Amino acid sequence: MQDQQDQRSRRFGLPTATALVMGNIIGGGIFLLPALVAPYGTVSLLAFVVLTVGALTLALVFGRLAQRDPRTGGPYVYARAAFGDFAGFLAAWSYWITTWVSNAALAVAAVGYLDVLLPVRGETWHTVLAALVILWLPALANLAGTRYVGAVQLVSTVLKFVPLLLVAVGGLLFFDPANLGPFQASDQGLAGSVSASAAILLFSYLGVESAAMSAGEVRDPRRNVGRATVLGTLGAALVYLLGTLAVFGTVAHDDLTHSTAPFSDAVDAMFGGGWGGAAIAGAALISMTGALNGWTLMSAQAPYAAATDGLFPAIFLRKRRGVPTTGVLVGTALASLLTVVNFTAGAGGAFRTLVLVTTFTATVPYLLATAAQLYFLLSGRRDQVSPGRLARDTALALAAFGFSLWLVAGAGYAAVYQGVLFLFAGVLVYVWLAARRDQGQRQPQPPSAAAGTQEAPATVSSAGAAGRTPVGAGRVGGNHSGQGSF
Repeated sequence: MQDQQDQRSRRFGLPTATALVMGNIIGGGIFLLPALVAPYGTVSLLAFVVLTVGALTLALVFGRLAQRDPRTGGPYVYARAAFGDFAGFLAAWSYWITTWVSNAALAVAAVGYLDVLLPVRGETWHTVLAALVILWLPALANLAGTRYVGAVQLVSTVLKFVPLLLVAVGGLLFFDPANLGPFQASDQGLAGSVSASAAILLFSYLGVESAAMSAGEVRDPRRNVGRATVLGTLGAALVYLLGTLAVFGTVAHDDLTHSTAPFSDAVDAMFGGGWGGAAIAGAALISMTGALNGWTLMSAQAPYAAATDGLFPAIFLRKRRGVPTTGVLVGTALASLLTVVNFTAGAGGAFRTLVLVTTFTATVPYLLATAAQLYFLLSGRRDQVSPGRLARDTALALAAFGFSLWLVAGAGYAAVYQGVLFLFAGVLVYVWLAARRDQGQRQPQPPSAAAGTQEAPATVSSAGAAGRTPVGAGRVGGNHSGQGSF
């Protein structure tokens, strides 16, 4: 009876789960990234194709993993199941960093398009205030509950998908090859240029794991998570490739390298300025608001999943109307602080810095998740994998792992350096939580307390003893629908 109630209370069907994936992928990245990769030349279009193939391999691997373990937490759940607590913590910590740093980057990008409609960039405090408002409005929608999160995601995805397709298709009618500029504009060589531009472009594909991250809130997750992941990635890839090509062909290369709103510039070039650029700026703001809505939910789901197993502070377990409220508030506060700090570098510099940091931090859970899939396949734990599909799934996981590793190399020394600092700062958190847990287990308990512990529900063990499950054994990840179920 309880399982039936949990299934009915889950908010995300296949359309909403697909919209969550597509909405998180098509956020602010597509609207600003053409200007960031323009200095590399049109070789970045080749990087887009390579990146799309890699993103699809990741999507398929996440779909396979969700069939095996369809619970909220995504990469965290998979890494912990395969390699134990510390690997699970690193996946959750790194993904959590990715979410709120991505939100800061989206807010920075959104200000550039807001400035097309309203002059907000004349004074620094005007810019910062606008970015903070853009960050906190989606946070308020999340605090209202998952029903509103899903509704905002569906509406914003539709509203932004239509104008992006219009620009992508319409831009081909105004396409001028003279605007493309050189094929290779940097001196890094072909392989270096593709790798460097792909590292920046990865930001535009972050979110491929969104359905897996919220699997516990998806109806029939074993079936719908994989389908939503692939469908959302394919839809986003179509818009990305056509849209970027349209911008490259309508805006002169030299102008594009200095643009803060390339899609608005593309529409102005098509129709001679006026309403077109403003309309695209409005669509961009809707798109980024929808992406922030989804990413704010992700910033709460990652620490919630880890906190269920005692690997994040217990305060992150607090839920209201199906949403982990502490995660929403803490993630948005950190994104706000980072936005204020990075605006001193200017919008373009801040966005690029944030994008490269998230490129590294996102690849850590990707690498751990794909490595977990390889472990499951090669160690004999091949449940839900038919013998005829074993070789194919192994090759797919190897391709996704190699793709993620390549992205780490393409991020560059500075991004890896900053990302490692963010990542290793979490080791102190893990040490503190592990020490508290072990200290609590060593303390003697009176007979009455011990009896009460034995009769306690499974959620106690999920925060304590289950956190010490041996590699690849036992209950992993907790029953996420049991703590404030949807």
